[in-house]
Amino acid sequence: MKNRLMVNLAIGCFLVVVAVLGYINPANQASIWTGGGALAEDFCDHEAGRYVTVVSPQGSVITMTSRQVFPGDEIITARAEHYRVTGVDKDIAEAELLGLDRELMAWSDYFGRYGDDLTVPVQADREFDVALYHSHTMESYVPDSGEAFSDHGDIIDVGRALAGHLRRQGLRVFHDTTIHNPHDAMAYQRSRQTALQLLEERRPAALIDVHRDGVPDPDFYRRVVDGREISQVRLVIGRQNPKKDANLDFARRLMARANERNPEVVKEIFSASGNYNQDLLSSAILIEAGTHTNTQAEAEGGVGLLAEAVPVVLGVGPAGPEAAGGAAAWRVVFWVILAVLVGLGTYLVISAGGVPQARDKLVRFWRHEFSELLKGKPLKLKEKPDDRDKPEP
Repeated sequence: MKNRLMVNLAIGCFLVVVAVLGYINPANQASIWTGGGALAEDFCDHEAGRYVTVVSPQGSVITMTSRQVFPGDEIITARAEHYRVTGVDKDIAEAELLGLDRELMAWSDYFGRYGDDLTVPVQADREFDVALYHSHTMESYVPDSGEAFSDHGDIIDVGRALAGHLRRQGLRVFHDTTIHNPHDAMAYQRSRQTALQLLEERRPAALIDVHRDGVPDPDFYRRVVDGREISQVRLVIGRQNPKKDANLDFARRLMARANERNPEVVKEIFSASGNYNQDLLSSAILIEAGTHTNTQAEAEGGVGLLAEAVPVVLGVGPAGPEAAGGAAAWRVVFWVILAVLVGLGTYLVISAGGVPQARDKLVRFWRHEFSELLKGKPLKLKEKPDDRDKPEP
């Protein structure tokens, strides 16, 4: 009897453990076992052809992404529509509209008004402005390499192109090409060592992890800008890290400025379940340059347009952080000087008793002081009678 009781107790404990594990995963998110997450538990971001479609309650497509999607994930579109995922059923996720993202709209308005005149530069003691790396170094573009993954993926060349575009903007860039193969869920842990080393040795102002998506349809990302086809770029924020708000603010500014220059070159901001090593830096971000069915040239064209927005967002330029917002600073100086001159002119008119008297006073002053200067005598203030022959204390 006692043995049977122990067996039943052991079986009961086992079933409880299985139920708990089936309901909770290590990321504290509902797992696929409960219908709370998309795709399979062994799914890795950016796998070619495996993706989730996010739709509105009315069934219209909001976005598609080759990653696991969970309730609570959020999307901010290029039109500033802010959505939150409310439920997931296999490869379909439903999201509710929260409204327009006011912070993105404010940044868009700011850049529309003032362009490159940013007034908040980064710290001036940085060795590099931007560091680039790749957590998934196997990602490739099928039209170019014939496969979605290779030992030395095309994505590294896209990162190299992005580095070149940033340098042409006058930025100091370090592109790290450390290999983090294979393409699996542990890649972000392996690349974390690279990110930590970059922050310690290169001290960048921004840290960008460069990827491509795995959505099958190339037209989902393809756009035509100035007569050439480019792929849009998605910005991804890991919402499970203590710096997520700062990361998101950086992404908003980057999308606002990039899209102000080239409308919708940034497709959206996706706040996903995960960390993506963005807890290491407030201006860390993950980007997806098109998808595996776009061409490498399209991806390089997209990141090239994104690069144009980076200097002003970081507050740096060809002459370094001190030159950031230079036009705005000179305008401030001009208006201060003008205000001082107007104030002095007004005081002179009032004290002289009118405009003609003020003009005559200025002429006499100029003639007298200029003649003294020609004679080699220093300019001096008029002495007061009670200051003459005053004994020193």
